[in-house]
Amino acid sequence: MDLQQQQPIRVVFVLLPGSLVLDWAGPAEALRIANQRLRAAGQPERFAVEFASPRPTSISSVGVALADLAPLPAQWNGPAWIVLVGLPGDFVPIDNAETQELLHWLRGQRFERGRLELVTVCAGALLAAHAGALSGRRATTHHHHLDELRSVEPRCEVVANRVFVIDPPVYSSAGVTTGIDLVLHRIADVCTEALAAQVAQTMVVAQRRGPHDPELSPFLAYRNHLHAALHRVQDAVSEQPQADWNVPRMAEVAHTSARHLTRLFVEHAGVAPLAYLRRLRLAAAQLALASGASVTRAAEISGFGSDTQLRRAWHQFGLPGSPSAAASPSKA
Repeated sequence: MDLQQQQPIRVVFVLLPGSLVLDWAGPAEALRIANQRLRAAGQPERFAVEFASPRPTSISSVGVALADLAPLPAQWNGPAWIVLVGLPGDFVPIDNAETQELLHWLRGQRFERGRLELVTVCAGALLAAHAGALSGRRATTHHHHLDELRSVEPRCEVVANRVFVIDPPVYSSAGVTTGIDLVLHRIADVCTEALAAQVAQTMVVAQRRGPHDPELSPFLAYRNHLHAALHRVQDAVSEQPQADWNVPRMAEVAHTSARHLTRLFVEHAGVAPLAYLRRLRLAAAQLALASGASVTRAAEISGFGSDTQLRRAWHQFGLPGSPSAAASPSKA
């Protein structure tokens, strides 16, 4: 169907008291800019954005009062997205009148690809789970809420450490800025890749992330624990991944034996110490390649002994393409 003839998509951001501003403001801005670009090209707007809530007024996560919010839609005419966003706190409470009203409304919706689709940002996935919308689906959420999501909806395949997950008609993102990544992907889907690229450029989003990219930087991953000695080792390795590290030297930093340090890594970080080191070195090599270094130079400054070791780690951790492809043509 020609873009001129396509019906606008009604995008309803559903807000509760305390809704995280970045979860909805960033994606909404992306849609506004997409419409602006379409108008400039002589094409009709593709997205009709509105904000709804169980109450006409609400207070955002940063204390800004929101007024004139629309009621939760009673019917749909044409394609629409419901966007659920996160809330502050260690868990998502549902024992209040507004949330109960929202969940009752959600349970009455019938999601279908191309008709009524569900988009969640951050802990908005928990609201969808409480309403039963994620049963039998693949979804993600903020890494602090992964276990909560598994508990609320055991029939959901919870995907960890991904920017966003696509399981039409459900689209979920990990949280905060990843909502922008997801909406850019959706703009590319329903409009064009070129338009999504223009929106990203306007928003100064340097690199669009996709559904297979990790939510967390390798320098932040494997650190969801409270073991002080292990954090001390991880800090030292993160600061100098290119240093001549081995397990005994890491153990010296932790003031423990090499065998005990290996147990600590596996138990608390979920990764072996040398695998952790290789992942950090690989991240350092990626940064070097992105900055214009050759494969040989990237391997050298990140601590790999050779190009071959870098390539081996690249494939071991399932990165797409190759180091040569990631380097600029003149540097590969």
